[in-house]
Amino acid sequence: MWLDEISWNEQGLIPAIAQDAKSGEILMLAWMNQEALTRTAREGRAVYWSRSRNRLWYKGEESGHVQRVSEIRLDCDNDVLLLRVEQIGEIACHTGRRSCFYKRLDGEAWISVDPVIKDPAAIYGKNK
Repeated sequence: MWLDEISWNEQGLIPAIAQDAKSGEILMLAWMNQEALTRTAREGRAVYWSRSRNRLWYKGEESGHVQRVSEIRLDCDNDVLLLRVEQIGEIACHTGRRSCFYKRLDGEAWISVDPVIKDPAAIYGKNK
């Protein structure tokens, strides 16, 4: 079975990088278990394993910022996935930015270099 070829970590997870299928931009990194990967492959929509919530997480279930998956790749060591996606709504990060990789090392300090597209409170409500 194709899932058996994957080198899952001790928690039964594998890191999954979401990449914009058109631009090549790296949007985020999340984790998948077997059920998340199976659902993603079957439904064509990114489903991850939320370590903080300890449950499956459909990307965009709260924000509406869904990821449509066009391709799933496995690296040479069978321990990292690459999901080529169409990011619906242009926001992938819970901070309201396009990408989760918005901090750049400048000398010995991290600086935010990408703008907030939408205030997270407007996306998720005042509880986040």
